[in-house]
Amino acid sequence: MMFSVTKIIVMVVFATFAVMLMSRGKAYAHCDTLDGPVVTTARSALETGDITPLLKWVSPEEEETIKASFERALSVRKLGVQARELADMYFFETLVRVHRAGEGAPYTGLKPGSDVDPAVALADEAIEIGSVDKLANVLTQALDKGLRERYEKVMERRRYVDESVEAGREYVEAYVDFTHFAEGIHEQRRRPANYRTYS
Repeated sequence: MMFSVTKIIVMVVFATFAVMLMSRGKAYAHCDTLDGPVVTTARSALETGDITPLLKWVSPEEEETIKASFERALSVRKLGVQARELADMYFFETLVRVHRAGEGAPYTGLKPGSDVDPAVALADEAIEIGSVDKLANVLTQALDKGLRERYEKVMERRRYVDESVEAGREYVEAYVDFTHFAEGIHEQRRRPANYRTYS
């Protein structure tokens, strides 16, 4: 079955939200990993002494906080190897905490790169290689699987819905999961392409 580029893009949006829903609230945010784009940019900024490329990761309201932290880190880095390591980690944690707050997400510490969700890794790869095809295929399959599994569970439990209160509750649980899944995907599709998580 052939898909137009528009259909693939829409399905990627759907599937992205589907993957988020399937994770049941498990927060995968590669911006809080040590080899994610935020910390990678921070490493470069500390080496060059130029904070400018780093400011895109924070809201305008938080620029002064990050600039002050950056200057402190640069000063401490001059005191030796151990001081440099501590200063870098302090700055990374400050930056990621502020960035996460701007996304409306909690900061739970820096994580190793292995904690990156596979879909996020594929999204980064798509940007690097200039093709969304692999990501579109993976997420489209995830969306299809998520919908079908929930639908099959609803239909199976529907057969026994009136046999007992317990069976009825099991049906309602499956029904709510299925409809919320579909609703969440539709809601994500309606989000504007230029949506930002902070003002």
